[in-house]
Amino acid sequence: MSRIGLKPIEIPDGVEVSLNNNTIKVKGPKGELTKDLHPDMIVKIEDKVITVERPSDQKEHRALHGTTRSIINNMVEGVSKGFEKSLEIIGVGYRAQKQGNKLVVNAGYSHPVEIDQIDGIEIDVPKNTQIIVKGIDKQLVGAVAANIRAIRPPEPYKGKGIRYVGEHVRRKEGKTAK
Repeated sequence: MSRIGLKPIEIPDGVEVSLNNNTIKVKGPKGELTKDLHPDMIVKIEDKVITVERPSDQKEHRALHGTTRSIINNMVEGVSKGFEKSLEIIGVGYRAQKQGNKLVVNAGYSHPVEIDQIDGIEIDVPKNTQIIVKGIDKQLVGAVAANIRAIRPPEPYKGKGIRYVGEHVRRKEGKTAK
C-alpha cells in the first residue's frame, strides 16, 4: 500500500461524501455528483478526510492514483465552490446573446450558431462579447467552453475569434510588399 506524495483531501463543512463499492457520491450546497472509480484504487473516508491509496507501484496504478485523487478533489470543490470558464469574442460583428435557454453566437458565418443549454451547466452573457460557463462538474464546464471556442477559434493574423480570457494567441506577420 503506497501513498507517495499525494495530499489527503479535506472535506469542507456542508459537504457529504459517501462511498459504496467503487461509486463515490459527493453532495454539497451547489449540487450532487456521482462517479464510478477504478476498482483497483483504495479510497478511505475518515474524520472529514479522504485518502486515495494504490495497491502496487505498477505504472498503471501510479497513473490511476493521481487521476483518482484529482477527480475526487474536483468533485468536492465543484459541489462546494463550483467551476467557471470565461470566453471573450474578438472581431467586428462577432457577438453572443442568450435567447431563452439557448446561446446564439454570430461569428462571421452566414448563419448564427445556436447552442442548447446542457443540464448542470449555466451559460451567462454579461456583455455581447463575453461568455461565462458555470457548473459543478469541471470536465463538463471545460467541454462546453471548448465547444463554444471551437465555433470560431482565434486566428493568428488579426486575432479574431473566440478565446479564453487570458489566452495568448501567437500572432503571425502578414504578407509584405516587395
